[in-house]
Amino acid sequence: MAALGCVVAVTLALRADDKKDDAKAAGKKEPAGKFDYIDIQAKANSKLKDDFHGTQFPGNNLGSLPTGEQTFADVKFKIGEKFLQLGSTNLQDMPDKLEGIEVNKKAAKLHFLHATGWFADDETVIGEYVVNWDDGTSVTIPIAYGKDVRDWWYGDDDPEPTQGKVAWKGENEGATSNMKKIRLYLTTWENAKPDKKIKSIDFTTSKETGCAPFCVAITAEEKKQ
Repeated sequence: MAALGCVVAVTLALRADDKKDDAKAAGKKEPAGKFDYIDIQAKANSKLKDDFHGTQFPGNNLGSLPTGEQTFADVKFKIGEKFLQLGSTNLQDMPDKLEGIEVNKKAAKLHFLHATGWFADDETVIGEYVVNWDDGTSVTIPIAYGKDVRDWWYGDDDPEPTQGKVAWKGENEGATSNMKKIRLYLTTWENAKPDKKIKSIDFTTSKETGCAPFCVAITAEEKKQ
């Protein structure tokens, strides 16, 4: 009986492994870790419903973006009333950086819902996120145009980022008046030190191009147990 029990246990384990392999073969994703929202509102400096990037296109805003808890590109985000907007050579009245976005937790991944106004040559670094650990060390996550993000205005024939993902698409009056639509992108950063607590994040623009990066939401993903 003991031997029979062992055979049954082994058979069930093999079937479980087979199911995992079948899921991978079918392209199914493994479950994500727990999502934990990062509150950016204390540092946010622009409102979704207010027109931005100039006044020449009335209705050019993110008022059509749904707020509250949302899922974009399989990642959960919490969309607030405001977002983080940085400056550029085209947007002189906005800051070069927004520092001290509080995290105070461990994370295996960070997910950024973001985009930029205007455009640059592909692979141009237009900004960065600096992840600050609680031991005083930090790491920089560059934001490259064409790789991570593109202009939030787009046409049907415009390419997508080569590494980032299109996470949300919508419309606004300003873009429509120029035969364009709007979209936001997802960048996921995998933390090589998931057991260290992240204290904060700094958001910085190069301000050497016309691109004005903005970030709508950040989500931390916990390490899977």
